[in-house]
Amino acid sequence: MTDEMFTRLPQPLAYAETLMGWFCRLGRGADENTLADLCVAGVAQLSQCEFCQLYRLDKATGRLELIAQHLQGDWSASDPASGQRAQEEQLLQYVLTQGQAITLDDLNRCVYDCGFLPEATTPWRSLCGIPLCCPGDTVSGVLLCASQRPLALQGYVASLAQLGSFALGQLARASRTPPDVTGLKSGASLVGAFGLIGGSTAMEATCRLISKVLRTPFTVLLRGETGTGKEVVARAIHAAGQRSHKAFVVQNCAAFPEGLLESELFGYRKGAFTGALRDYAGLFDAADGGTLLLDEIGDMPLSLQAKLLRVLQEGEIRPLGANASHKVDVRIIAATHRDLAAMVANGSFREDLYYRLAQFPIELPALRDRDGDMPQLARHFADKACVALGRGPVGWSSEALDQLTSHDFPGNVRELKCLVERAVLMCDEDVILPVHLALSPSPVTVVDTTLRQRLERVERTVLIDCLHRNRGNRTRTARELGVARRTLLYRLARLNIPCGEAKGEC
Repeated sequence: MTDEMFTRLPQPLAYAETLMGWFCRLGRGADENTLADLCVAGVAQLSQCEFCQLYRLDKATGRLELIAQHLQGDWSASDPASGQRAQEEQLLQYVLTQGQAITLDDLNRCVYDCGFLPEATTPWRSLCGIPLCCPGDTVSGVLLCASQRPLALQGYVASLAQLGSFALGQLARASRTPPDVTGLKSGASLVGAFGLIGGSTAMEATCRLISKVLRTPFTVLLRGETGTGKEVVARAIHAAGQRSHKAFVVQNCAAFPEGLLESELFGYRKGAFTGALRDYAGLFDAADGGTLLLDEIGDMPLSLQAKLLRVLQEGEIRPLGANASHKVDVRIIAATHRDLAAMVANGSFREDLYYRLAQFPIELPALRDRDGDMPQLARHFADKACVALGRGPVGWSSEALDQLTSHDFPGNVRELKCLVERAVLMCDEDVILPVHLALSPSPVTVVDTTLRQRLERVERTVLIDCLHRNRGNRTRTARELGVARRTLLYRLARLNIPCGEAKGEC
């Protein structure tokens, strides 16, 4: 940056400090999903403009693509200049083709059509269009700012061009470079390499498992409580693997009834059923070459489980109404919060499909087991909420973080995210306090049982689970638990566990 970059600004030192803060946020705390939004939020704050857009040039087509937009206030916004319309806007095309910035302090004298700006009761007065350059000084995008006040935006051009170009460079690196985990030394952190958040031992162990399966064709089964981030981990596996350049498709198996789910997954041919007026390619075809996440796989009907097993074994599907099957190359990732082994035992899930899906199981830790991750997750969600609301970043009081750490969070990370977003909305200042969280105090547990009774509850749970795994076979159960069969029979009788507690042979 040159010395002249800040000379035309009213408070150059304060501005430079704020600018460097945004550079740090873009370089350190942003991922591919939030980088562009962070950039336009920073530009809006620095330029004091109510409206900001970031465009990226698609080098393959030569077209501008709107990737982020910041709009302060409650406007009735017109359709943004994206897609075909961006190619028709002379102002944007001039900045793109000439590689020169345009600053207008009075839009009434503008020779270009500015109809792409949002409609507002107060007219737009100032506008600035800035070309963004990649290494080699070729234009890679356009930054657009507009204000309803008369602002001298020329002084901001050089610094905002640097910030926008830096953001596009970071975005390009994030999107084209999968994490290289092969060179990481033993003990090195993998969590950040996959774009996940946290540094706990539980998350490191999870990421170690992810790194083992990235470049293999194995089917992955993600297990864990509701809200532990199974879809986030599935996306990380896809993005870091060899199929990252192909589609990542998600289907919740509990979202459709059986008939609709089958046609959604496998597709259908014209005339297959009433209302099938054309051929329809299912999600397996859409994910060909890529990854298909089957969320809540435990809710898939038994009849469809057989068809899914054929896809896993033969790599081919047959759409509804088709006479022949065809090959597909799809990696399956399944996710569930249910105990599939128990479902196999009671006959509600196919045993052969379970073993095929559980080729590489990964158990995602509950939030309460991720020691030390809570503050980092809270700050991440707060930053994203601030960007979405178009406000500056907020801090955290130590009391608020203590409340989060002591809360049980039965909804896990999803519950934490919703809680933090509400706290940011409720926070009128720059620091989140306990009052913004509105967490109920932890209930005081009244101990109404003796130590023996509580130990017997634990023992009863362990015995029943072990019996389930061994389908009620007491000999195998005793062998697994490391006790004599006669001792096991005595404990079953002592704890009043009948044969019916475990399905299968007794």
